[in-house]
Amino acid sequence: MRGAVSLPAPIAQFPWRVVIPLTMLVAFGAAVLHSAAGGSFSPYAGSHLLRFGVFLIVALVMSYFPEDWARFVAIPGYIAILLLLMAVEAVGQLGGGSQRWLELGFIRLQPSELMKPGIVLILAAFYHSLPVGMIGSWRALLVPAGLLAVPMGLVLLQPDLGTSLAIAFGGVVVMFLAGIPQKWFIGGGLAAVCAAPLAYFFGLQPYQQQRVLTFLDPASDPQGSGYHIIQSKIAIGSGGLSGKGFGEGSQSQLNYLPEPHTDFVFATMAEEWGLIGGLFVLLVFGIVLRWGLLTARDAKTRFSRLLAGGMTATIFFYVAVNLMMVMGLAPVVGIPLPFMSHGGSSMMTNMLCVGALMMVERWNRQSTSAGL
Repeated sequence: MRGAVSLPAPIAQFPWRVVIPLTMLVAFGAAVLHSAAGGSFSPYAGSHLLRFGVFLIVALVMSYFPEDWARFVAIPGYIAILLLLMAVEAVGQLGGGSQRWLELGFIRLQPSELMKPGIVLILAAFYHSLPVGMIGSWRALLVPAGLLAVPMGLVLLQPDLGTSLAIAFGGVVVMFLAGIPQKWFIGGGLAAVCAAPLAYFFGLQPYQQQRVLTFLDPASDPQGSGYHIIQSKIAIGSGGLSGKGFGEGSQSQLNYLPEPHTDFVFATMAEEWGLIGGLFVLLVFGIVLRWGLLTARDAKTRFSRLLAGGMTATIFFYVAVNLMMVMGLAPVVGIPLPFMSHGGSSMMTNMLCVGALMMVERWNRQSTSAGL
C-alpha cells in the first residue's frame, strides 16, 4: 500500500499491547503507594517502580527463549524450587509468625512464590509428553497430583495457606485444560467438600481458623480479628464515585486501614479515587487477562497452550482473591494485588507469568510466519 509506514521489526514485534497497560497500572499503583507513605516516594513507590523495571527486562529476555528450552528447564526448575522450599524449613527466616523466606544476602527470597509459575511449567511439560490416548488414564491424574502435593505440603508447613491455594489453582487449571475427564474433577470437588470440616479442625492453624470465622461474621470482633475487613469496607465505601482526592484518604492517612500498601492497597486506592479508579483498575486487569487468554487460544502446541492458560490463571487468582478479600467476599489470606501492591515476591511471580505469556506469543508469531 502506497504511503504505508513500515516499522523496524524490533519495534513492530515489541509486546506493546501488554506493556502499555501494565506500565499504566504500575504507575497508578506507585501513585497510591506514594499516598500510603504520607506523600513520599520512599519507601514504597520508588522501589515499586524499580522492581517493575527490573522484572520487565527479565520478562522481555524470557520472551526470546525457544520452546524446547522452556520444556528442558521444567524438571530441573521444579526440583530446584523444591530444594529451596526444603531449605526454608531448615534455615528460613521468620517473619510475621511464619517461616517463608531465605536470606541470600542480595535478596530476601520467598521460594513458594516461584512454585506458582513453576507448577504450571512442569505440568504443561508433563501433559505435552503424555500420549493423547492416555489422558483418561490414572497416570494422567496421579503423577500431576503428586507433583502438586509435595510443594503444597511444604508451603503449608510454613504455614502459608494462600500461596498453597494459588499453587493448587494453577495446577488444577492446567489439568483441566489438558482434558482430564470431568468426572474426576466432580469427584475431587465432592471429596473436598466432605473433607472441609476435617481440614478446618485439624489442618488449619488457630489464626487461620479465626480468619474463616471472621469472614463469616466480621462484626463479631470489630476491634480484633474483624478489624482489617471492616476498615477496608469503610475505606472502599467512603470513596464514592470519584474518591476523596489524591492523598486525602483518612483511613490510610490516619492509620485506620492496616497494610494499606500491600494486601489492602485496593482499599487505599478506592478511598482516594473512588469508583472511577476501581473501574480503571478492573479495565486494565481485563485487558491483561484477555491478552493472556488470546495468547493461549492461538498457541500451536499443547505445551504452549497449557503454559499460557496456566500462567493467565495464576494472575487471575491473585486478582480475584485479593479483590474478594478486601471487599469481604473471601477470608483474608495474604494475597497481594498484582502490579499495585508493594512487594518484590509478588512482582517477581506475576512478571514471570507475563514473561512466559510473551514467550508463547512470540512462538505463535514465529509459527504463523513460518506457515505452520
